[in-house]
Amino acid sequence: MKTQLIINNEAVDASSGATFERLNSVTGKVVTQGAAATIEDANRAADTAAIAFKTWSETGPTERRMLLLKAADILESKTNDFIQAMAAEVGASPLWSGFNVMMAANLFREAAGLTTQIQGETIPTDKPDTLSMTFRQPVGVILSMAPWNGPVALAARAIAYPIACGNTVVFRASEVSPKTHMLVVEAFLEAGIPPGVLNVITHASEDAASITEALIAHPAIRRINFTGSTRVGSIIAQQAGKYLKRCLLELGGKSPLVILDDANIDEAVRAAIFGCFLYQGQICMTTGRIIVDDKVADEFIEKFALAAQQLTQGDPAVAGNEQCIIGPLVETSSGERLNGIVKEAIDKGAQLVTGGTAEGATMPATILDKVTSDMRAYHEESFGPVISVIRVTGDEQALLVANDTEYGLSASVFSGNFPRAMKLAKHIESGICHINSATVNGEAQAPYGGTKATGYGRFDGRAVIDEFTELRWVTVAPNHVHYPF
Repeated sequence: MKTQLIINNEAVDASSGATFERLNSVTGKVVTQGAAATIEDANRAADTAAIAFKTWSETGPTERRMLLLKAADILESKTNDFIQAMAAEVGASPLWSGFNVMMAANLFREAAGLTTQIQGETIPTDKPDTLSMTFRQPVGVILSMAPWNGPVALAARAIAYPIACGNTVVFRASEVSPKTHMLVVEAFLEAGIPPGVLNVITHASEDAASITEALIAHPAIRRINFTGSTRVGSIIAQQAGKYLKRCLLELGGKSPLVILDDANIDEAVRAAIFGCFLYQGQICMTTGRIIVDDKVADEFIEKFALAAQQLTQGDPAVAGNEQCIIGPLVETSSGERLNGIVKEAIDKGAQLVTGGTAEGATMPATILDKVTSDMRAYHEESFGPVISVIRVTGDEQALLVANDTEYGLSASVFSGNFPRAMKLAKHIESGICHINSATVNGEAQAPYGGTKATGYGRFDGRAVIDEFTELRWVTVAPNHVHYPF
């Protein structure tokens, strides 16, 4: 597979002719060869988007809505292409790939519906015969950056919402999933998006910092949205702050699943299996910690371990393995890092319930029981099929442990008592909380984002209107206004 840059609706090579390669994490073979953009290419993409903004920002909501609805249909028609690309580039199963496409198509349609919801209001005024009102207008060129782990859905939201609001976009696709991201872009191109409204660059990993900084500094870029690690998000926020540019950041997570002593244990096990091990735990809202009341901990652990041991494992890119649940990690280095987390936890007294050691990019579902706060497994985002179980006594301790993290994306609480669960949910420091369901949960019409080191701002739902429009105040005075001098 080969990918190029997209500038002014034209597929072009990098100005230097340079390319980079994405390797399969299991075989080490080249999967995709992508154009490695230069700073010159990035600036040209931003310049092109700035020119296109002059006309695209004046389009009516119907034109934007029809484009997004058409792109949604085209995206869905490419489901098999997405399944093949995601299996090869990022080791995704058809289940995760199909879920991504479904979410992305729903998101496009939600964005289409928002085009007529970008509204202002009239404001009471003390000035006689004066009309005071607000309205929202597009802000300019948006720099959008999406990662590899949910490549279809995350790219879709990074692109569709700014465009729905009348902005143009420079999309920095991931060097880990370039073909997958380009398939999302192709849906827009085939839907008839005007030249320059969506421009796409890819680059070699060693050029990420310089190209991103150049784009943030570019005067045409007015806002930035980034999904990725907290470490990189912090750097982007600092650079954006230097130029007084607003960011939407969705970063790391260590989402707690809290199981109280009156919970339905079988349902909690089902939610834990799904939330911990879907796509090998490489999802930002993956269940990072299971916090279980000691009264029901033994029962939960027994049933949880048995369910984890039944999960099928393999490489979905290999014929016959398409239905496996646990696929390969995105990089061999991920296995080495996870082995370090597991070993350190065991050395400090945690119990290995099932699973164990990664071999290269392959690792089974792994459960660590009796994890304590002095272990890396307690604090670090694993981003792999390793889950920490922490035993607590009572609701108060459960809440303390749930909030004992720098992150704050998703959470869930299992209890048979709704008021009890709701009280806990209200005090968990996260942007999202689900009662009696998994931490991995998303709908295009609901606001998505977190607190603390998970970042700030919200994707999805009406919240994106604030992220990607400028609120203006306008007054209309009568022909004659009295001034005091």
